[in-house]
Amino acid sequence: MTGKENAREIYSDIIDIPHWEPVKHERMSLFERAAQFSPFAALTGYDEMIDEEAREFDVQEELSDEEMDLLNTKLNLIADALEEGHHPLLKFTYFISDKLKEGGSYVNITERVRKIDVVGRKIQLYRTVGLSKGYMELDMDKIGDISGELVDRIE
Repeated sequence: MTGKENAREIYSDIIDIPHWEPVKHERMSLFERAAQFSPFAALTGYDEMIDEEAREFDVQEELSDEEMDLLNTKLNLIADALEEGHHPLLKFTYFISDKLKEGGSYVNITERVRKIDVVGRKIQLYRTVGLSKGYMELDMDKIGDISGELVDRIE
């Protein structure tokens, strides 16, 4: 076939044969035929991979000496309040490390402080987490700021 032949002449033996129609069942609609192929995805997980790659993350900021001193002063004030039997409601700016990428993101957590573990460098909150319903603990090294009625006056 060189491209100049007439298709009607070449296929004259079959061109006028009626299209086969099923006898025992109805023809599928175009929608039903298309639905047969919709579950097929050659690139399964590709969209999730692109979304993950595009997801932005932060790097934990290093606190200056002045910011570190202010944070330590706030922590001492919180420890004093706990010793007096008070459990202040505070807002923590906290860095959560990403499980998949290097870096993470900052979140704000507002909760009452339950206790401070100076040796383990953790702050325990009254918020429970997980199936065990254990108290949430914040690593002091990942706290960027603390605010609330108790500590705002020292800034």
